[in-house]
Amino acid sequence: MSDTPNEIPASDRIIVGVDGSDHSKEALREGARLAQALDAPLEAIACWHDPSVYAASYGYISELKPEAFRAHSQDMLENTLEEVFGQDRPARLSTRLLHGRPAELLVEESKNARMLVLGRRGVGGVLGMILGSVSSALVSHAHCPVLIVRR
Repeated sequence: MSDTPNEIPASDRIIVGVDGSDHSKEALREGARLAQALDAPLEAIACWHDPSVYAASYGYISELKPEAFRAHSQDMLENTLEEVFGQDRPARLSTRLLHGRPAELLVEESKNARMLVLGRRGVGGVLGMILGSVSSALVSHAHCPVLIVRR
């Protein structure tokens, strides 16, 4: 913990998992409202995988480079923030792009968070599911309270 009086510890941050889905956009809006009400920093986190992860699953060799997947995820994060907030972004908003599986990374990030906010389902959600796989994993394994936001 810092001796700087105005610095809020990382454990006070509100984390929002962002994947570009409408559900995650609503989670970002709700996370911003909570962060403002609690005077907490807001952190939007997006995750990306290497193309080889997908190539093996779908039986083809991907021509895409990992840098392209990273750049696509960064663009998605920026586009989502633009759509949700426009030019009026929260003052204490930060973003991070993490490499790996979202559920595992967000469980780890939850160790130093006040709350984790997620959409009910992400872009890979199967219609009819109550919760997506990432949301389900975080409800079960996160180290902080988890808020699942419905559209």
